[in-house]
Amino acid sequence: MKIKLKVTLISCATSISALGQGLYYIPNDTEESIPIVWSAGVNAVYDSNTNPTAAGPEDETFSLNPFVGLSFVSQTPQTTWDVFARLGMVYYLERPTAPGSEEIYPQTNAGVNLTHRFNERLRLVSRNAISYQLEPEYSYGFAASRQAGEYLFWNTDNALGYRWTERFATYTGFKLTGLEYQDTPNSDRFTWMLYNQFRYQLSPQTVATSTYRYSQTEAGGVASDSTNQYLLVGLEHRFSPNTIFVGSAGAQFRDYDGANGDTGTNAFFELTLRSQVNQQFTVSAFARYSAEFYDNVQTVGGVVTEYDNKPTLRIGGKASYQLSQDLSFFGGLNLINTNYEDGRGAVAPFPAQPDQNEFLINAYIGASLKLTDYLYGSLTYNFTNGDSDLPNRNYDRSRISIGLNAEF
Repeated sequence: MKIKLKVTLISCATSISALGQGLYYIPNDTEESIPIVWSAGVNAVYDSNTNPTAAGPEDETFSLNPFVGLSFVSQTPQTTWDVFARLGMVYYLERPTAPGSEEIYPQTNAGVNLTHRFNERLRLVSRNAISYQLEPEYSYGFAASRQAGEYLFWNTDNALGYRWTERFATYTGFKLTGLEYQDTPNSDRFTWMLYNQFRYQLSPQTVATSTYRYSQTEAGGVASDSTNQYLLVGLEHRFSPNTIFVGSAGAQFRDYDGANGDTGTNAFFELTLRSQVNQQFTVSAFARYSAEFYDNVQTVGGVVTEYDNKPTLRIGGKASYQLSQDLSFFGGLNLINTNYEDGRGAVAPFPAQPDQNEFLINAYIGASLKLTDYLYGSLTYNFTNGDSDLPNRNYDRSRISIGLNAEF
């Protein structure tokens, strides 16, 4: 894989996010030190439509998902470390019938976040995460439908922040992102970014931001490399000590590098909200509209087609409610609307292809019960529905998971 330098001047210091945290992520400077917490457990899962390679008929299965993990936070006046890791797998009691399916798939992710304050004016922020898994995590911001096989997704985001005056500051840094599939052609992506953001303190609760981003992405297979630039203005507002909003909006300028590639301009916005409503109730939400460059090569009518414009709206929300000391409820929702536009054959003579649309809804609800000081039980129901003009992308899926885990 050849490497191209890409300069991305990204938005909000508060929006600098490792994909391990995903689109929900808002950095928190008020974390307290937490000693190492170890966890281990297993989930028993019924799946109404297992199809791990996205090929073949619907297939009901049962699986076991064992895992072990750890997390800790260390905070000093100068340095904050936030480390997490989880190693697990999906073990199907019977191998799924879809061609190429396996009995075991890994489910692993890890991350290291660092904030170091050199002095009152200068700080380093580093967000790093890696994930190797099968099921799509929609809040990462790249999956728009079910995934075709295992994938490796990683991210490193490093920035220097400098406060020039009492009100004015900047964040400048670089970000690398990689997506690699085990057996799916034309889907690998590698992006190198550099970015800068200007921040102005309007009030003790509000910061105005101005951002320029420049990025380049190298694509695998017949997919074209692309360049994206962003001009954004934004706002961060803390409604209360426990409620914060981060948003930015502007224009995205895209350019595909293929022999018959397209250029264009799209609207862009990203919004994130996090609130600890009270001691029992926590809620988070995000929305993003952008021209995405993932998963934009599809086979339509026997023609391998690349879509140079893929405007995508993502909306997500999650909440948890602590009913009692031992019992809590949680739930979440993802809505993804994707338009595949400016389609053309990926190889000469590059025939034009019609536009396509895809809509996905993913929702879950569950409960967690504290059984002892160290042992917890959980029950979760997850529903996914995909409605697509593209071939072999429509599906319904229900999953029921019963889990048992220990923390110590």
